[in-house]
Amino acid sequence: MARIGIIGSAGRMGQALQAAVVAAGHDLAGGIDRDGDAAALAQASDVLVDFSAPAALEFNLDAAIHAGKPIVVGTTGLEERHHWLIDAAAVSIPVLQTGNTSLGVTLLAHLVQEAAARLGEDWDIEIVETHHRMKVDAPSGTALLLGEAAARGRQVGLKDVAVRGRDGITGQREAGTIGFAALRGGSVAGDHTVHFLADNERLSLSHMAENRGIFAKGAIRAADWLLAREPGRYTMPQVLGLGEERP
Repeated sequence: MARIGIIGSAGRMGQALQAAVVAAGHDLAGGIDRDGDAAALAQASDVLVDFSAPAALEFNLDAAIHAGKPIVVGTTGLEERHHWLIDAAAVSIPVLQTGNTSLGVTLLAHLVQEAAARLGEDWDIEIVETHHRMKVDAPSGTALLLGEAAARGRQVGLKDVAVRGRDGITGQREAGTIGFAALRGGSVAGDHTVHFLADNERLSLSHMAENRGIFAKGAIRAADWLLAREPGRYTMPQVLGLGEERP
């Protein structure tokens, strides 16, 4: 049984995390939201789970470092500088960062990487994601996670091949690129499909989330797994024993 602290506890995801802590048989050490005392929560917890906002990440990592506690970072919308902060924190504490804590999405990313590694550049890759009308970032963290998986499979950097937001006269598709499309509306928890398209055949790998409970369940499983790790940066594939894949 672990004492798990939730950062970003007031929102819908935070409420789902609190329920998942109890369902998994752990103790809820507490929860904070904007302007909450992350340092005090870290001291009271065995492990932290952060689903807050990119702007709060540096402070939350500092709190975890000073308390010597592992932290799961599920916050999306991270930029390159946030990943530098995570790398720096991982020198001192175990940190697991992911764009999606769903166990199904974790396996999907593994399958996407395998498919991209085995299919040539004559197979175009397009990623389509759909989320509820309240989501503020695009592409979703999960879409980017899947894009990174496809890029790893092709041994390229995603930033070098990603194409987002086509509009107007774009010209023909450039070979080897990975396209993204984002749809917003309704109450969709999260749908993601990676299309591999070649002449005369198509392969589509999909995951549909019906509610936030799946993300909360995966996050708590990750937090439990992280407790036994040495300082370092970890990912969800490692939780499932799928190797040392980095974000």
